Amino acid sequence: MHWLILVIAGFFEVGFTFCLGKAKETAGTTSYLWIVGFFLSLSLSMYLLYRATQVLPIGTAYAVWTGIGAVGTVLMGIVFFKEPADFWRLFFITTLIASIIGLKIFSH
Repeated sequence: MHWLILVIAGFFEVGFTFCLGKAKETAGTTSYLWIVGFFLSLSLSMYLLYRATQVLPIGTAYAVWTGIGAVGTVLMGIVFFKEPADFWRLFFITTLIASIIGLKIFSH
C-alpha cells in the first residue's frame, strides 16, 4: 500500500511541474489558476511522500519519488512542451527507469 502511495506522490510531483510549465506559458487569471494547481499538487505530493516514508526507507522512497517525477516531467516536456526527444535523452531516461525498478526490487 505504501508503494502505491509513493507512486501517486510521484504523479503529483509530475503534476506540479506540469502546472509550473503551463503557468509560464499563460498570463493573467489563467496563470494564477495554474499556480493554484501547482501549490495544490505540491502539497499533495509532499503529504503523500511523508505518508509513504512512515513505512518505507526514506532514502529509497525519496529516490523513487524524484525518479518518477524526473521521468514523468521529461516525458511531459516532450509530449506537451515540444522539448527534444533525441537518442541520448531517451537512453538516460531509460536508465533512470531501470534504477527506480532496481530500488523497488532490492529494498526491504
